[in-house]
Amino acid sequence: MPFAPQFDARASLMIAVSTIALASAGAAHAQTRQFNVPAQPAATGVPAFARQADLQLLASSDAVAGQQTGAVQGVLTVQQGLDRLLAGTNLVVASNDGRTAVLARDTRVAQGDETQDPVSEVDSIVVTGFRASLSSALTTKRRANGVVDVIKAEDMADFPDANLAESIQRVPGVSIARDAGEGRQITVRGLGPQFTRVRINGVEGQSTASGTDSSGGANRNRAFDFNVFASELFNSITVRKTASAETEEGSLGATVDLQTGRPFDYAGANLVLSGQYGYNDLSQEWDPRFAALASNTWMDGRLGALVSVAYTKRRLLEEGHGSGGWLNGTEAGGYNPASPFADARRADVYSPRFPRYGRLTHDQERLGLTGSLQFRPQEQTLINLDLLYSDFKATRQENWLEALSFARNASQGGRPEIIVRDGVIDANGDMVYGLFDDVDVETETRFDELDTKYTQATLSLEHDFSDRFRVKGLVGYSKSDFDNPIQTTVILNRENSDNYFYDYRENRNAPLIGFGYDVTDPLAYNFGAARSEIRLRPQGVTNTIKTAQFDAGYDFNPSLTLKAGVNYKEYEFDSWALARVNEGVVPQLPAGVTLASLTELVSGFGRNLDAPAGTVTSWIAPNLQAFADLFDIYSNTGLFELSGASNSNARGNIRSVTEKDSAAYLQLDFSTELAGVPIRGDVGVRYVKTEQSSTGYQLVAGAAQQTTVDRDYDDVLPALNVTAEVTPDFLVRFGAAKVMTRPNLGSVTPGGSLSTVGVFSVSSGNPYLDPIRATTYDLSAEWYFAPEALLSVGLFYKDIDSYIQTSRTSRPFNESGLPLELLNGLGVSPSDVFLFSQPVNTEGGPLKGIEVSYQQPFSFLPGPFDNLGAIFNVTLVDSKISYISSRSPTGFVENDLIGLSKTAYNATLYYEDDRFSARVSAAYRDRYLTAVPSGTSTNDIDGVRDIVTVDASASYALNDRIKLTFEGLNLTDAFNEQYTDSRRDSIYVYSHTGRQYNFGVRYSF
Repeated sequence: MPFAPQFDARASLMIAVSTIALASAGAAHAQTRQFNVPAQPAATGVPAFARQADLQLLASSDAVAGQQTGAVQGVLTVQQGLDRLLAGTNLVVASNDGRTAVLARDTRVAQGDETQDPVSEVDSIVVTGFRASLSSALTTKRRANGVVDVIKAEDMADFPDANLAESIQRVPGVSIARDAGEGRQITVRGLGPQFTRVRINGVEGQSTASGTDSSGGANRNRAFDFNVFASELFNSITVRKTASAETEEGSLGATVDLQTGRPFDYAGANLVLSGQYGYNDLSQEWDPRFAALASNTWMDGRLGALVSVAYTKRRLLEEGHGSGGWLNGTEAGGYNPASPFADARRADVYSPRFPRYGRLTHDQERLGLTGSLQFRPQEQTLINLDLLYSDFKATRQENWLEALSFARNASQGGRPEIIVRDGVIDANGDMVYGLFDDVDVETETRFDELDTKYTQATLSLEHDFSDRFRVKGLVGYSKSDFDNPIQTTVILNRENSDNYFYDYRENRNAPLIGFGYDVTDPLAYNFGAARSEIRLRPQGVTNTIKTAQFDAGYDFNPSLTLKAGVNYKEYEFDSWALARVNEGVVPQLPAGVTLASLTELVSGFGRNLDAPAGTVTSWIAPNLQAFADLFDIYSNTGLFELSGASNSNARGNIRSVTEKDSAAYLQLDFSTELAGVPIRGDVGVRYVKTEQSSTGYQLVAGAAQQTTVDRDYDDVLPALNVTAEVTPDFLVRFGAAKVMTRPNLGSVTPGGSLSTVGVFSVSSGNPYLDPIRATTYDLSAEWYFAPEALLSVGLFYKDIDSYIQTSRTSRPFNESGLPLELLNGLGVSPSDVFLFSQPVNTEGGPLKGIEVSYQQPFSFLPGPFDNLGAIFNVTLVDSKISYISSRSPTGFVENDLIGLSKTAYNATLYYEDDRFSARVSAAYRDRYLTAVPSGTSTNDIDGVRDIVTVDASASYALNDRIKLTFEGLNLTDAFNEQYTDSRRDSIYVYSHTGRQYNFGVRYSF
């Protein structure tokens, strides 16, 4: 297709800057100048460049709308500067006589006619779709002073992946943790989610949701739950891995910026509609997904508005096996001394705490809305208003068939009553087969109603007082309100079942379990006897952040800019909970009522689980609605009255924190030359004061008393970023900074909690925790060896000065010094062993790693292979921390940092022409630790095994407006495999959610 510049001479508005004409065109182009033009919208970037170049530039408002010009810094010729200004845009020079240049849009498509137009002085090829998003992201990365990675939307309301976390894991050094089959939280360079700050439209956000117990449960810390948001609401993600003085503090891993769409991002009027219908091969359910975006600009592009909406429904199953951890033969009182298989009682022989099968039924609905207004009353002023709302509703029903007496003490009729008739012990010490009598079996149903509402508003104002002095102000508000109004569990039990067995010999992850009776018979169970339970535990968490920020910049000259700013943030965390006082006290069944009318059948279990032949596929489970109707369990009266602070089952989750952060910074941005090599970067210092007020409950004379602890601390955080352009296509970057991450909110509250469900435990907070502080260094090289291509290597080192970890000790409750009255009515003995835990500050340790990234379209190949391309990155990380361990003779044990995967990689192969696009991606995360030592037993660690996930997508454009789409997620049905003990590698959790296929259509106008 011939080159056709989109230049309309009749356009009502022309961006033009007239300056003193140079004596000759040749002299103008040969003369070098000092440039300092930051990356910015083309509407302001083109005039700014023209003034510094003494060149008149003409372009229509339509041509520059939605364009982002590159940074031009250093001593360059006008032509070199112009090339850098337009790199990554689809603007080209239509004509240039040395005094006046005309810019126009290049309308050629990616694989269009390669004929060079004689008036074009820039080798610019316009690409679309996935390849265009990669190209735009590379341009942003290249312009940055620090180490930055960017993901761009392929088109309006069309992000590269169905989930934000799934997209971010494509970035080098980023790994994700999943819940209910989709990404929930991220880890950056081996540092867990609490070390990463997330900003939405420039304002820090804190989204909190609930997960399964094995994936962390309800979020009461600083981690950000990405699954709250639909990806279609955003058009870019920026991951900042090095710190600058102007960037908000709080991150050791990275600062992630999420940006929703704005009207000035797009030219004129736009409408996009997309719909998908998705199928999951485990749940065998079809579910809808919908998104829409509309935007327009008026007043010659000075006023714009945008709205978008996204809706997703997901119904899926999660099935598998859990061991609850592994106990040695002496824990929980040991097995019955009369056991014929005496080796089971040895301290070096381990058996599962409560082997079980489980099915979780997830039903989720996610609604997201954005709105944006932009107004430019004059060229020097821009006003932005961004609004975001998300409502993530879900229900989760858990059905478990389990043998909890393996984990219980003598006071609860547990392990000391069990007779071990036979067993097989493997070479590692795991009893992989056991035959037992007197085992208590339970069928449990838990139901959660979950709702997270996230609301955010951001108002910003940018104004240039002159060519040299500019300011920006921002005020923002965000609120995440997580509500779990119903969390109900009903347990039916069968005591002293004989001929119970488990067998891991055929499959170490999914054993064959025999229960010794018909598990589909409702009359095989009891209710109203010991250890029958009805738990009612409504709870919630609210996070509110209010932010005000002011920034100013002054250009001393084109090579030196002084920036200064102040920031104030008020963070409020409020957690609440209610519960029954004694969950093991339940009413008797009325005369004539049997469990046949209060139960339902769980059926079809085990599809694609690869469990041994004979594994149960159906069992009887409590019907919660039937129990609610019979006993009126939600009446909040009598046996089912709920209480809060006075109740040990709820008290630990009733707490709050108010945090006021005041910061100020100075930063110098520079651009110069050293031995002929352009050098740019920034150096500065940030001061921040943190005022913290924590509230919780402590026991005073046996009664709960609210306690508030106030404290403050401050930090001085210098930062340096330097980029050397060794050649125009080869960059070397160096960064150094002091950084800090504040303690998790759940850790700094006074008081604590006591639990007799699962692991008997007493947890307490520590309001005097200091932040985790570190000094970081980065050195990287980036080679942009071809258009849209990159090969980079980055080294990073973090000297973690201080750390926060949980001190865990196991001892009988009556040796703890706590009042024994706390155990009244809980059905446990003062001599039972409890796990006592508290967060404490400890020394840190070094973290070091390397990132390698490669990206290239294969345009050098013959057709049609020239439409192929690839992306690959690998990250290697290592870090050792000394953990407190009462089980070590020295009191400490050295191990990997919690959440750190030593190896992670991502690989994508894609194909894209003017109609058809397809790609397949694989993501690998090495195993990582979740607790040191184990949180359930004497094992040295708990962790998650390595995982590979494979996704694919494709689209076909029927015409310029209609596109058919396909996505395949988790195509290998990768399992969530959690383990315990570094030597034995014993299974903890083994579950899967199936493959997801989405078929859709997209319309744009």
